[in-house]
Amino acid sequence: MVSIKDIAKLAKVSVSTVSRVLNEQEHVSIEKRTRVLQAIKQTGYVPNRAARDMVSKRTTTIGVVMPETFNMFQRQLFAIVAHHLEQFSYYTSFYFSPTDLQGERACLNKLKADRLDGIIILHEIMLGEFKTYLEENAIPTVLATFSRKDWMATSITISEEDAAQTAVSHLIALGHRDIAFIGGEKSSFAPARLAGYKMALEQAGIGYDEQKVVLARTYTMEAGAEAARLLLERDLPFTALFAITDELALGAMRTLGDGGLRVPDDVSVVGFDDIELASYSLPRLTTIRQPIVEMGQMAVALLYSLLTGGNRTPLSISLPTTFVERDSTAHVR
Repeated sequence: MVSIKDIAKLAKVSVSTVSRVLNEQEHVSIEKRTRVLQAIKQTGYVPNRAARDMVSKRTTTIGVVMPETFNMFQRQLFAIVAHHLEQFSYYTSFYFSPTDLQGERACLNKLKADRLDGIIILHEIMLGEFKTYLEENAIPTVLATFSRKDWMATSITISEEDAAQTAVSHLIALGHRDIAFIGGEKSSFAPARLAGYKMALEQAGIGYDEQKVVLARTYTMEAGAEAARLLLERDLPFTALFAITDELALGAMRTLGDGGLRVPDDVSVVGFDDIELASYSLPRLTTIRQPIVEMGQMAVALLYSLLTGGNRTPLSISLPTTFVERDSTAHVR
């Protein structure tokens, strides 16, 4: 088995120089670093992670908390975060949490069993014990997609209400006044996007009708299809529909089509997130684009800064959204 001493001998440097290269430390000349890297490649040497962690007293492991059942938006965000953690040479441990307090407690217990340098949370956690554990153990934490005033943690969010208001205002500008809404019951973004819907209606002098509002149990296409069925069963007129996720919108479009309604000729539809599927649906979905790539990159960069910079003052960052008009909306007939 190749050892660090073998690498040092082959590269004609000291063992401490090889150690500095492996730990990505400075104060190594380009020439020596190149020789060490060439020796590593030539021998196929794999560093002993456990030994390195014992010396550095760090695990170089980041925990990523995700919902047990995640949608396409969260899947894309997760992929970006995992990719950039790898670029920073961190190992990643994943913790899947059901969306109830008992499930969150089980997730926390698993997390406690591991030594983590930091943690990125990709969906909203409600359990107070989660916050307490992270703060009492001074574990650097970044909350991506949500924020909590009672958490001493850096957060990355968007302006949910403003984005939803923009989506509904687009429909109103096209002449629609009977606008249905598909929302949800879980996570703080759901009431915030409903508030944006109400704000747009009020601004246009359109009365709010709760019969045109359906709250889905989850944020899947199946849930969107079921919510649209409930709307149609109420037999209330609507010429436009705003759904608070793209998957809800795409599911609703399927139900509308099955019911003989054409999008956008009979009903205009707007979603939220701009997942990859939104630009491939038929018709292509008009939506609010969340900055998924920027959010994932920033979550990793901010955590890296917390781990290496010494300043752990929590930051609250709000990223801009973009309205993307495609083919699923049109002027009211």
